Amino acid sequence: MASEYWFVLLFVLLLAVALVVPLARRARRRPPGEAEEAPRVTRAPETRPKTTAPPKVTGPPRAAAPPKAAPEVVAPPPVEIEKPAPEIETPAPTAGRLVRLRERLSRSQNLVGRSLLALLARDKLDDDTWDEIEETLIGADVGVEATGDLVERLRSQARVLGTGSASELRGLLAEELLNALDPGSDRTLRSVPHDDSPAVLLVVGVNGSGKTTTCGKLARVLVADGRSVVLGAADTFRAAAADQLATWAGRVGAEVVRGPEGGDPAAVAFDAVRRGIADKADVVVIDTAGRLQNKVGLMDELGKVKRVVEKHGPVDETLLILDATTGQNGLEQARVFTDVVKVTGVVLTKLDGTAKGGIVIAVQRKLGIPVKLVGLGEGPDDLAPFEPKAFVDALLGDD
Repeated sequence: MASEYWFVLLFVLLLAVALVVPLARRARRRPPGEAEEAPRVTRAPETRPKTTAPPKVTGPPRAAAPPKAAPEVVAPPPVEIEKPAPEIETPAPTAGRLVRLRERLSRSQNLVGRSLLALLARDKLDDDTWDEIEETLIGADVGVEATGDLVERLRSQARVLGTGSASELRGLLAEELLNALDPGSDRTLRSVPHDDSPAVLLVVGVNGSGKTTTCGKLARVLVADGRSVVLGAADTFRAAAADQLATWAGRVGAEVVRGPEGGDPAAVAFDAVRRGIADKADVVVIDTAGRLQNKVGLMDELGKVKRVVEKHGPVDETLLILDATTGQNGLEQARVFTDVVKVTGVVLTKLDGTAKGGIVIAVQRKLGIPVKLVGLGEGPDDLAPFEPKAFVDALLGDD
């Protein structure tokens, strides 16, 4: 019994030591008066990001940030508006057009007419007077040879009449001028289509004579006479020439055939006639590039254009555009062009701006080529069929 008692006591003492020693160690590490540390609570990590406070600014305040620019507005692509077709014009009729434009013609020609009539109205028509008449006519570009013949006939008739009145001498002068223009010459513009192909008009001339503009006005003349027209822009050296033709054509409802800039003019002319045949047009007018009459290569090219066009059929008219201000130089131009492409008619431009309309007589007499049309101004309908009597009346003014 005693042994069991001592065994239980020893066990109790060991258990007491085991409990007291750890508590004493903890009390030794904690400062006096400090409460026992609360048990720590372990938190789960936060899932949202931590925010940091902005740094404290100790310097002067910064300027306010400029306002943000408005976002750039991109405009929608422009809507292409179709331009209305040009209004088709109705050209003035050509019959009697030169008579209606007589005042415009007489403004430039009356200087010659007044000079001649003043000389013929002198009391005595001596040699000096006839020399002055001859000089006046030569100055008007009638030509030396044509002037000599005209003055000689006029002197002979005046000699038969005696001195004669100014009115009688004016009548004689008008008659001689009219005869010099060969009033019986055929000045008809051959524009009647054939059975299976249109009439073809080839327009030629030197640089600056007004070919392209004349082609546009010629189209108006033909439309005014009831013809349907196709224009061939065979002046491929100037892009502006084709554009200019297109503008003229649009006004009267005509069609334009054009090729690439610098292309073969003969090919364009050929295509224009082919289009005229396909469209059953009445007339095809072919505008060619201006060329100097002394340039052999360019003149040969013009001959090629005509030969290529003739594969479709004959060229009905080869019209030479002459600037009335060139005077006698126009005769040399006409001669060379006639040798290459056989000119059948002359269109005399800028006749309203010169007192040298006698070139009409010189061309008729020297080359036997009739003047078929004359240009009397900048207006679209200022191209008129040439009428010899109306021209002489304008030249001499009213009686």
